[in-house]
Amino acid sequence: MPLNIPNILSLLRLFLIPIFIVAFYLPYSWAPFAAAMIFFVAGVTDWLDGMLARKLGQTSRFGAFIDPVADKVLVAAALILITEHYHNIWITIPAVTMIAREIIISALREWMAEIGKRASVAVSWVGKVKTVSQMFALWVLVWRYDDWMIWLGYGALYVATILTYWSMIQYLAAAKDDLLDEKNM
Repeated sequence: MPLNIPNILSLLRLFLIPIFIVAFYLPYSWAPFAAAMIFFVAGVTDWLDGMLARKLGQTSRFGAFIDPVADKVLVAAALILITEHYHNIWITIPAVTMIAREIIISALREWMAEIGKRASVAVSWVGKVKTVSQMFALWVLVWRYDDWMIWLGYGALYVATILTYWSMIQYLAAAKDDLLDEKNM
């Protein structure tokens, strides 16, 4: 495993997840803000590690593996926390949708890589916009500073949910011919 700056940032993101969870549950008035700031820092490392890997020429197989794992675990943890905290269908449905999409697309990418067509399901701009909207929504909903902010978080979560469906449909459409090809089983 090459220990370079991008990989250290991905590992830092993984290290921050349990700290984020503990901060979320602390019984202090400042805990939501602390949890939100930890989540924010972890989210920034997601953007920074990819940018630095390309800019510094420090891409690696380990980095290509650990970066999306760290992203998905961070997002799944935040989705589970807000689902428990808000305890309503308006958060639960988007959370389950987003987690399911990540599982489906991860499996699709793995399968497409097995048949040598991973590039046809590479990350799209819709997926990137979905991630930004999702991270913003989660940050706001974790912080839960005020009612207007919570409503803003709900709105961003629903924008992210729409983009979640849109990007999933795009990826599945890109792989449709291979998924439906019965001749090459």
